[in-house]
Amino acid sequence: MTLRKALLAATVLALPVAAQAQPVSGLYVGAGAGANYIVPSGSNSGKLKTDDVGMLGLASIGWGFGNGLRAEVEGSYRSNDISTASPGGNIRGTSGYFRNYGAMANALFDIPTGTALTPYVGVGAGFIWTEVDKANLSGPGGARYRIDDTDANFAYQGIAGLALAVAPGLSLTAEARFLGTLQPSLNVSRTSAVGPAAGSFKPDNYNVSGLIGLRYAFNAPAAPVAAVAPAPAPQAPAVARTYLVFFDWNKADLTDRARQIIAEAAGGARRVSATRIEVAGHADRSGTPQYNQRLSERRAQTVAAELVRQGVNRNEIAITAFGESRPLVPTADGVREPQNRRVEIVLR
Repeated sequence: MTLRKALLAATVLALPVAAQAQPVSGLYVGAGAGANYIVPSGSNSGKLKTDDVGMLGLASIGWGFGNGLRAEVEGSYRSNDISTASPGGNIRGTSGYFRNYGAMANALFDIPTGTALTPYVGVGAGFIWTEVDKANLSGPGGARYRIDDTDANFAYQGIAGLALAVAPGLSLTAEARFLGTLQPSLNVSRTSAVGPAAGSFKPDNYNVSGLIGLRYAFNAPAAPVAAVAPAPAPQAPAVARTYLVFFDWNKADLTDRARQIIAEAAGGARRVSATRIEVAGHADRSGTPQYNQRLSERRAQTVAAELVRQGVNRNEIAITAFGESRPLVPTADGVREPQNRRVEIVLR
């Protein structure tokens, strides 16, 4: 095992679970439940009003691209009790169920905040089956009618949500959704011997929902912030002492833990009488090579300044910056890898 790999393994094992959300990368699944409200319809061929609160359940499976973008497919079910239904004229009823179920394809974007909370927005399109079940209506002259029919139509939706990272890969979600479909056409059957034919029931179908759920990403990485590698064993003094300081995404400022690591490195330099202190800055591949080069330089300068503040002679420090060219963890371009956002302090 190389020294670099040994340092990486020791760093990961020494770190606690970080309470910072990481971009979803790869396969994930989700599920949620909540309340559904149907906007009352006032069209001449389909007046509809439901009870204020119905129920909603859904399940999804998707893929995260590691840069905030996600794509998923979902199945959903909504059900509301009918309080008023009328296909037109004097025909109306106050019973039955209005249901929507079907499949949607969604595109979503997670908005990074550097914390455990991640807002996200999305849009979707698909097909929804609209069903009216056991709706009994009455008309003039004692006429009786019933709606028991289903119609499938194109559907669209908008999504706004907030995810809270509670464990590696596991997030608690809260969402607000709007779902609309093209106007369904449902058959109205006459169940009495008297009365005119009623035709069809064509209500508008707009749903506003709120729900909570869980999402699990199968290959979520750990998110280290800062760590120090153990010093070499006394029997191997020729091995350089190396300290690793990690940074938040797109940041060059020091966390409290990072300052502790730098203080330990400064103390180690005094104890072993180091003749040369190398400070090397690095970045992950989530930006352009030119930007990452400048970012790694800023990180190295920040660490060197803190070493001087801790009592290290500036003339003993050699500063270099490698941008994204020397990752601890090889990744594809554009991936935010926490273990590559670092500065290495080497005491020789």
